[in-house]
Amino acid sequence: MKTTFVNTLVWIALFSLSSCKSEFERIRTSGDPAVLYQKANEYYDAGEYLKAQTLYELVLSSFRGKQESEQIAYRYAYSYFNLEQYLLAAYYFTNFAQTYGGSRYREETEFMAAYSNYLLSPIYRLEQSATNKAIDMFQEFANQYPNSERVPECNRLIDQMRAKLERKALESAKLYFDLKQYQSAIQSFDNLLKDFPETKDAEQIRFLIVKSDYLLAQNSFVEKQAERYQAVITHANTFLTRYTSGGYRSEVEDMLADSKKRLNQLENVRYQNTSTRSGS
Repeated sequence: MKTTFVNTLVWIALFSLSSCKSEFERIRTSGDPAVLYQKANEYYDAGEYLKAQTLYELVLSSFRGKQESEQIAYRYAYSYFNLEQYLLAAYYFTNFAQTYGGSRYREETEFMAAYSNYLLSPIYRLEQSATNKAIDMFQEFANQYPNSERVPECNRLIDQMRAKLERKALESAKLYFDLKQYQSAIQSFDNLLKDFPETKDAEQIRFLIVKSDYLLAQNSFVEKQAERYQAVITHANTFLTRYTSGGYRSEVEDMLADSKKRLNQLENVRYQNTSTRSGS
């Protein structure tokens, strides 16, 4: 008897689902633009965005050039956003702003296009084209609408994404360092300081430049060492002038002293070799 009761409940549930589906299918296949538009709005207002999206898609062409087309395009873009389909949402928000240039929703949809790309921005370890695109779009928005109340939010999100790009650049440079690819590390650290001059990690980065210079010099062929120890001395002196205290100072002083010592040794050897050749 218990099994019969459970089976009955299952059939009731299946019947209810079938009825709901049939209702939507009847609307979807009705071919009546007015009904489709009305029901799309009802589904949208109820938060059933996939159903609303399906019906809006069916009536887009029917209302093209009519007053309703603006609301359809606006809600159609938001249906993608609310379904977390941000790539398509960005596309349709941009399309709306370009199509309805005089709309009161234009500023909003241009912001939402940038924001959708922001939501596509991945963690710092991954490729960052979406991040760069979002930054560009937010900057363009701020330039176009300098008095918009959304500009502070644009700036906040830009700062957040630039921090992500900065971290990626720092971790990439450190990876070169850990792999003992010191020339690539030096170039990457230099680029990081140029791209992010206000970085809070500037002292650590400049220290790693000195250390990369030093390790590169140590591991170079003899004919390259003099030039590379001179680079250590130059960067170390700059570091010690800029940072008069701190945890890296002692190690930089040691590398500076050793580099001067080795450079003197190299110059003495070169002088002796030159003298030997002159006397022969």
